[in-house]
Amino acid sequence: MTVVYVDMVADLFHFGHANFLRAAREHGDYLKVGIHSDEVVRGYKRKPILTMEERIGAVESCRYADEVLPNAPLSVSKEWITTHGIDLVVHGDDFNEELLDLCYKDPVEMGIFRTVTYTPGISTTDIIARCKAVALE
Repeated sequence: MTVVYVDMVADLFHFGHANFLRAAREHGDYLKVGIHSDEVVRGYKRKPILTMEERIGAVESCRYADEVLPNAPLSVSKEWITTHGIDLVVHGDDFNEELLDLCYKDPVEMGIFRTVTYTPGISTTDIIARCKAVALE
């Protein structure tokens, strides 16, 4: 059995997130999804709209996720991989080299990192912008 791991914020869960989980799940037999804490997300992105518990609930409801791991670290370490029995780490292909090195250095060095195609035309940032625009109408 191949255990695949992805980590994500999953704020305002949308079909792009579901597409990502589906594509990641196709790389193995069991998908573990790490959800970053509110504090971790705030430190590198922005304050999440939904709490970690709400984001976990949304991901748990997705049929592609077999298990959800709260408080996932931003950097996927060898220790995290070993502790959770991970065979393959997957992320969207929308990453720059700096963040790739920061977050996925160990799985890349271990030869267990793969990417899947990012869903164009939808993102949490886009949804937030749309909500702001509608509020101003």
